[in-house]
Amino acid sequence: MKAKSAFVLLLIILVGCGLAALSYFGVGHVQSASSPENSQSIEIATDENGEYVTELATEYVTDTEGETVTNANGDPESVLVTEVVSQAVTNEAGEVETDEDGNDKTEIVTDDKGNPLTRNVSTYVISQGDASTESTTAGPGYGSYKNIKQGLDLKGGVYIVYEADKEAPAEEEMNAAVSMLQQRVTYRGYYDAEVSKEGTNRIRVEIPGVDDAAAAAQEIGSAAKLTFRDEENNILVDGTNVKDANKAYQNNQVVVTLAFDSEGTKAFADATQANINKSIGIYMDDMLISSPKVQSAITDGNAVITGDFDAKSAEDLAAKIRAGSLPFSLNIINYNQTGARLGANSLSTSVKAGIIGIALVLLFMLVMYRLPGFAADLALCIYVGIIMVLLSLFGITLTLPGVAGIILSVGMAVDANVIIFERTKEEIKLGKSVKTAVRNGFAKAFSAIFDGNITTIISCCVLLWLGTGPIKGFAQTLALGIIVSMFTALVVTRIILYSFINLGIKNPVLYGGKTGGPKNADS
Repeated sequence: MKAKSAFVLLLIILVGCGLAALSYFGVGHVQSASSPENSQSIEIATDENGEYVTELATEYVTDTEGETVTNANGDPESVLVTEVVSQAVTNEAGEVETDEDGNDKTEIVTDDKGNPLTRNVSTYVISQGDASTESTTAGPGYGSYKNIKQGLDLKGGVYIVYEADKEAPAEEEMNAAVSMLQQRVTYRGYYDAEVSKEGTNRIRVEIPGVDDAAAAAQEIGSAAKLTFRDEENNILVDGTNVKDANKAYQNNQVVVTLAFDSEGTKAFADATQANINKSIGIYMDDMLISSPKVQSAITDGNAVITGDFDAKSAEDLAAKIRAGSLPFSLNIINYNQTGARLGANSLSTSVKAGIIGIALVLLFMLVMYRLPGFAADLALCIYVGIIMVLLSLFGITLTLPGVAGIILSVGMAVDANVIIFERTKEEIKLGKSVKTAVRNGFAKAFSAIFDGNITTIISCCVLLWLGTGPIKGFAQTLALGIIVSMFTALVVTRIILYSFINLGIKNPVLYGGKTGGPKNADS
């Protein structure tokens, strides 16, 4: 029995060490970036001395209609690109001043007459290597804390809130608008962006790493342009002629159905008649979202797209098509920008506070509850490792309120252990053996722990349902922390204590009993 208990304790310690290693290094390598097929490797050209080669940047001259101006030989005319010279604003002590978001203040440099100084823009000369099918960058492994997504308040970026220009938009219409915005931010390379509904008629977009909030708001929120095009990229039907698009079931197969208005019915009939056995591409802006093949002419304005759909992919495609024919526009009602440096400072402060708090909790448990406190400390270390791994694997975006949720759940995990250990001490005072006291302590504390945690989880569900932005981040991490804390407090701590008892460590004093109290250690 002692050998088995010693093995269990060793296994728990190894699991804790393994979680620590997993949360730091991860497993395998997450591909953080990739380039399309047939891309070319790109590198900065260097001279014979190994120095980077630069050249003056140029741009084409365009007329009032946006057309490129050409010279007598038909070659495009170009001019040198210039930029306004700026410098950092410093105070009397020579320190760089910052604005309210933590960004460095700058001012335009002028000449004696007050005119802004300009300078030519230089760019690096790029050389292209051989073509390759795919280029990827290996990031930290799966489960590593380095893969935990950071919210705007930590990473910096912009958030934008759009409102539907309609009094009571249907839920289906709002879902289509969300799908449109999600496709648009992805198409523009904002892969970490998050799009979510706020209430019944608002949509919140968060884009980490973007500096110009106003430009991003205008670029992303402009009306979506849905078009149907032939294989030569000629526009056949405009998306405004689509009345509806839905997921449906036909002959035990998931399909997407389209309905056109009268003008669209005629245009689509002509398009399908001219493209039988050819593909018609469906484009959102300039991005291809589907390319169904025309089997026959469709003249009644009701089309069916078949393919290897499941319920989710069919609904996604229908939402994208509906987004191109939204009966309302999206108005910008609020946007703001968060400096990355401000977020980094906040994260550093929060992490330090969390480490200090956890260290004090570990010390408190060890001093107040002795051997059970040591068991709780081991379980708490395992808890922290599990939380880090799950945050990374589940792709939960971590915000400052989310950090607060994690720290709060640590306190709740310890609170569960305190209830158990106090019940155990009461049993020891009644003269029960250590093993019986521990068993009864867990049994009597279970209902209080379970009820308290369930009510908190219910509150988290309400916050996830009705909350927005950082509030949801807080609710996510708190709910996850509570579930993990119940496991570590009720399962891991129990296994560790029983292992101590089976190893012969049965002195009641080590379990919170008084010196000179009953020492019956029989079960």
